[in-house]
Amino acid sequence: MVGRRTVGGRWYVGAMCWRATGKVGPWVPIERFEQLEVWRLAHRLVLDVYKATQELPKDQRFGLNAQMQRAGVSVSANNAEGFKRRGSADKIRFYNFAQGSLEEVRYYFILCRDLGYKVNYELLAEQSERVGRMLTGLINSVKV
Repeated sequence: MVGRRTVGGRWYVGAMCWRATGKVGPWVPIERFEQLEVWRLAHRLVLDVYKATQELPKDQRFGLNAQMQRAGVSVSANNAEGFKRRGSADKIRFYNFAQGSLEEVRYYFILCRDLGYKVNYELLAEQSERVGRMLTGLINSVKV
């Protein structure tokens, strides 16, 4: 993404933005949470969490497996909910919830690695780091 800004309370993104039409254009309004790059990356992470949990032992189906999936979904869901909130403080609160859930997911990746479960720790950790940096940037942009 080249940049983002608010004008009259509406979010806009710069030249590298995604639109429902699939076209890239200069400064178009973000009208849906799906247009947020951080949401798209978090959603990709959730899909990868679901794939990773399929590799966990069957006895973890109602334990670690379910916890990882819930926390992963919470990252994207709180991004979506925060996007629709009107006030800056409310938006930031939901983006902070997403950060908390992301840290929970990161811990589960570490746990899986340390327990010797077959998960692609490096990929998942790198994705988590990227989503975390973007969430921090999103929160900082709302504070302005």
